[in-house]
Amino acid sequence: MAPLIETRGLSKDYVLGSYTIRALRDVSAQIHPGEFVAVMGPSGSGKSTFMNLLGCLDAPTSGTYLLEGRDISSLSPDDLAGIRNVKLGFVFQSFNLLPRTSALENVALPLIYAGTGRKDRFKQAWAKLEAVSLSDRADHHPSQLSGGQQQRVAIARALVNEPVLLLADEPTGNLDSRTSVEIMALFQELNAQGLTIVVVTHEPDIAQYATRIVTFRDGRILRDEAVASRRRASDVLAGMPLEEVEA
Repeated sequence: MAPLIETRGLSKDYVLGSYTIRALRDVSAQIHPGEFVAVMGPSGSGKSTFMNLLGCLDAPTSGTYLLEGRDISSLSPDDLAGIRNVKLGFVFQSFNLLPRTSALENVALPLIYAGTGRKDRFKQAWAKLEAVSLSDRADHHPSQLSGGQQQRVAIARALVNEPVLLLADEPTGNLDSRTSVEIMALFQELNAQGLTIVVVTHEPDIAQYATRIVTFRDGRILRDEAVASRRRASDVLAGMPLEEVEA
């Protein structure tokens, strides 16, 4: 099977005055369709830079990035924006929801940029809220939702354009332990349905829900290994004490 993502000698430098920071150094990696990859590493290791390049949020200084076999390393900003809107879904630690907009409207937002008509975009947005078990909160604003519910809205929004790749940057960083497991359970369900997922995390226990862990250090890949004993989020939730379940 051809890789969904392939990087060849990918590097990224940031110039600050007379200093050059080599954030990513000669990174070569492949991610195949249907994989669930956790990207780990300490602050400054290059993991966030790697995520930004995969998400077409930044351009490499050198090297090649292939997405579905297409070299997108040197595309124009407009072309990169088009790829982000059609091929990629993003989930962030801070949710990034519009505060004065309902959950349904937040999920439908990417479809406005895609030119989807009002009726169709709300139909698609509703379907994605149902997929994350939140259609009963469709008319609620972010302030009326818990942190876990807001993250589910953000995931629904990331899925509404049917992306080939879901990129999640510290998606459990603002959540309590149980809600974090619930979000990972949702990711595992989506992955089981065939969605390719890449999660950046600094939490080893969260990384264990993936099938593969890529660890960065000093801008390079230090380790790339399969998860030997993958955690099943549904099993973890079933084993939580009743009082924690009800919290």
